[in-house]
Amino acid sequence: QVQLVESGGGLVQAGGSLRLSCAASGRTFSTYNMAWYRQAPGKEREFVACIIWNGGRTYYTDSVKGRFTITRDGAKNTVWLQMNSLKPEETAIYYCNAGGTPSLGGTYYPGTYWGQGTQLTVSS
Repeated sequence: QVQLVESGGGLVQAGGSLRLSCAASGRTFSTYNMAWYRQAPGKEREFVACIIWNGGRTYYTDSVKGRFTITRDGAKNTVWLQMNSLKPEETAIYYCNAGGTPSLGGTYYPGTYWGQGTQLTVSS
């Protein structure tokens, strides 16, 4: 079992930066792929970024490449999402996910474990 708790959301102006944190419990955290998703009002939840447990490779959705960075610290059981140059359309609830699987075709399939989400609001 893995429990995830996100934090760090808030209100930021367009062009600003914010860092989200996801604290995980569970002894097997270090062997889980970790990811961030987001869900804007009236839209489906979408993949943002992931980090692979074995080797630390990272993958991003095209719209955030070069602006967002996902990192993790196994010793602290924490994964972060550094977000720069934020845009109003990125206003959403951001969710942490554990245990997902990347596919050869480029799709990332989320794992079973989700956090409760943290709200990010980007004002124009």
